[in-house]
Amino acid sequence: GLLVEISDRYLLHSNRESGFGRYDVLLEPLNKEDDGIIIEFKVHDPEDEESLQDTVQSALKQIEEKEYGQELRKRGIPEEHIRKYGFAFEGKKVLIG
Repeated sequence: GLLVEISDRYLLHSNRESGFGRYDVLLEPLNKEDDGIIIEFKVHDPEDEESLQDTVQSALKQIEEKEYGQELRKRGIPEEHIRKYGFAFEGKKVLIG
């Protein structure tokens, strides 16, 4: 599926240390002119967040606070070419931000 479609353009890394933690998924572009991608997955916990949107924001905040983009920057990808996505799950509902 998805990985076959991008395997000629990206290296897939998952659950590796970067910055001050471990990201869920990092897609490193083979062509340094392309965007790098960081994805953080979170399951919605109603005790911690009111909505799926809050969970997405929590995932994006984690990417920033833990500096997950550090690995891509070390590999020559400038900050303006790093895309960050938070995925929030609640049962069969998914919100991406």
